[in-house]
Amino acid sequence: MVHIISDSTCDLSHELVTKYNIVILPLYVRLGEEEFLDGVNITPKDIYDWSDKNEETPKTAAPSIEDISNIYKKYPGDEFIVFTISSSMSACFNNCRLAADSLDISDKCHIIDSMNLSTGIGLMVLRAAELANEGKSASDIEKEILNMRSRVRASFVIDTLVYLHRGGRCSSVAALFGTALKLHPRIAVSDGAMSAEKKYRGLPKKYIMDYVKDMEDSLKKADRKRVFITHSGCDKEIVNQVREYLESLHVFDEILETRAGSVVSSHCGPGTLGVLFVE
Repeated sequence: MVHIISDSTCDLSHELVTKYNIVILPLYVRLGEEEFLDGVNITPKDIYDWSDKNEETPKTAAPSIEDISNIYKKYPGDEFIVFTISSSMSACFNNCRLAADSLDISDKCHIIDSMNLSTGIGLMVLRAAELANEGKSASDIEKEILNMRSRVRASFVIDTLVYLHRGGRCSSVAALFGTALKLHPRIAVSDGAMSAEKKYRGLPKKYIMDYVKDMEDSLKKADRKRVFITHSGCDKEIVNQVREYLESLHVFDEILETRAGSVVSSHCGPGTLGVLFVE
């Protein structure tokens, strides 16, 4: 049997994880001296409250080799497709490999560096789960996912620069001027790293729709299977507006909405929204 495992940064909802029988490997979130598990015993609101009170970004850490080994041990003799957040952002990918080596099951563990984050990973995870349910071999699944990986488009538009600044991803000068000018950067993932592509201005209703409509040409040529609206706590009216726009394109068979988990939220802050799809 082939099991699909992903670290918790894939930001898939409990409903999707259950529906597709996905095993989630939680990352650690550290608030000062306290340690929590992403998606298990901490919420993004807990993180925002702590971050605002302490004016710093929580520390996050990859699952330990022991944590990962314990997951593998639950399914003796089976094969695994394992997804991790980009290896340039976390030690998770390397720890998954080391765990497989420690149990001498490297031949059964197909560990994929997603070179992505959030539901950019989730898109690959769901496709792998569909292939596993169809009875495809682990090798065939890995081959298709690696072919798909470079076509995943993941980007977000940020409401506030404060959290990026606290996490060291935005200078104090840039944060100051960005906040004063009400600038909202579009952050995209490319080759496993995040970079700012464009800046928007205005109120959320305006700049979020400007961000989404800028992708219209790409969205119209996207893989029809599904698209994600992933956010870290946005006004429901705005999320519905994005959904209605995507529906109006008559492209996607499935439009999924998910909340970003604790790890992604801790760096992006509240009000972040992304539309993620496969080219």
